[in-house]
Amino acid sequence: MSATSSLRTLEPLNRPSVADTVFDQLNRQILSLELPPGTKMSEVEVAKALGVSRQPVRDAFYRLSKLGFLSIRPQRATLVSQISEAGVLQARFIRNAIEAETVRTACRVLAKEDHSALDEIIDQQKQAVDANDPVSFHALDDQFHKEICDRSGLGFVWDIIREKKAHMDRVRFLSLSFASQDAFGDHVNIMEAIRARDEERAMQQMRLHLSRIQQQIVRIRAAHIHYFADEADT
Repeated sequence: MSATSSLRTLEPLNRPSVADTVFDQLNRQILSLELPPGTKMSEVEVAKALGVSRQPVRDAFYRLSKLGFLSIRPQRATLVSQISEAGVLQARFIRNAIEAETVRTACRVLAKEDHSALDEIIDQQKQAVDANDPVSFHALDDQFHKEICDRSGLGFVWDIIREKKAHMDRVRFLSLSFASQDAFGDHVNIMEAIRARDEERAMQQMRLHLSRIQQQIVRIRAAHIHYFADEADT
């Protein structure tokens, strides 16, 4: 048997790389505002703090910059990016357009086992609300939307959303201090419409859910003005 034939029998490894681990930790801390907008980031300091070499940190920085979380400037300090209100509203528009169509498809194609899996996520969200655990709730929020895409055969939709929603994510996280119950209720209503295969209602509920951020951002910006970019001159 040739070496090439032998290699074909190997199973791919699912172990996260060091760069993935660094990325996940920094992404979580930026999202939760543990590393707030304007924080200076040093490859050397992050590598030392995490006990890794600089290369996986450099890789993680690059991925975070592509998502919009880091501003990497040659010969100047790398900073956690400020929140762009324009970026938030652009992401809302994109999500509103494509996720409304995604739930239409979900109404048509999801089976009982898919409904059960989504119900389980909603049950876990209720536990996160009761425990006042915004970190878990936010992760489950993303999981709910991603699962609808994946189970509808539209996994590429979530890939598009993920690339565009960094600024929106931090506003969503900040909103959970006063709006987690609304978000949870929206998911319940979306799920009820999907289960009933009511396409128009599902689309309406998804649009309502995603539109809430337009009102929330006004309140959040007033309370955290220093987190937001000054876009008046841009």
